[in-house]
Amino acid sequence: MYFVAVFNRDGGTFRTTDMEAYCDHAVRTFKAAGHEIECHVVSGDQVVETMENAASISGVDGLIAGGGDGTISAAAGIAWKSGTMLGVVPAGTMNLFARSLKLPLDIWQVLGALANGEADHIDIASANGRSFVHQFSAGLHARMVRYRNSMTFGSRLGKIRASTRAAVGVMFNPPEFEVEFNAEGQTGHRKVSAISVSNNEFGPDPLMYADSLTRGHLGFYIAEPLTPAGVARLTLDILRGKLKENASVTAMTATEVDLHFPRERRDIRCVIDGELLPMDRDVKLRIHAGELKVLVSAPQPRADEEEFGSGI
Repeated sequence: MYFVAVFNRDGGTFRTTDMEAYCDHAVRTFKAAGHEIECHVVSGDQVVETMENAASISGVDGLIAGGGDGTISAAAGIAWKSGTMLGVVPAGTMNLFARSLKLPLDIWQVLGALANGEADHIDIASANGRSFVHQFSAGLHARMVRYRNSMTFGSRLGKIRASTRAAVGVMFNPPEFEVEFNAEGQTGHRKVSAISVSNNEFGPDPLMYADSLTRGHLGFYIAEPLTPAGVARLTLDILRGKLKENASVTAMTATEVDLHFPRERRDIRCVIDGELLPMDRDVKLRIHAGELKVLVSAPQPRADEEEFGSGI
């Protein structure tokens, strides 16, 4: 097969990687597996355009995307819309999608896994038509990302430190807002501190990613208004893998979730796959079961072969 790889040289791990040597290794690895691969190393502001061009090339069997969660999320959207198979090289801080796909997190090892991998069809989700592979969130997470983005950091470790400082800041200043929701007939009007809608339910890992991306449903989680002590308890439950046991959390699953924010706010923001974005007062979230074709080490078990996970 013929693959085109697009590597974001501004992605965390790639910043300190000899990219010429890395591309040479990719070519050798894919050739040994009987494939051809063309590599492009570009800056962050060129990644999306380069991936769109790669996915539109006649005869391309797959797009290999390397970078952080933002790069991979954009690549998934491009692959989904173009019908192109996607391969993921996790070069970011959290690499949540790669964890869900059970790929090696080492950028050198993952090339062998992809070159010798198999195609699988997994779920992808959307918020008002914008695709996401991990989660849409509002409230606590959005405020934390806003705090973190106001800080300066130039490395993966610096980003982790900034995220920790931002999390502490949010703990002492948790948001509170109103939301109306309809999750396949389950309706409500509540005051909350956090909303999260995930592409399949989160598993118990503290990093909060889906154990499987083939169950065909969204995870929908809301947390009631929290005090600083309540945020601390929620954080502890996240670390213990016991999110659903937290008294402040309501969790459910659905294939469609409609959100309405009745009080207009000028500063309303959401986070989609790690990116802080303006948020509409009405948000339609949908699961698109089996519509994203990916390269994996081994296909994931189907939904009827496993139990649901937990999450927030």
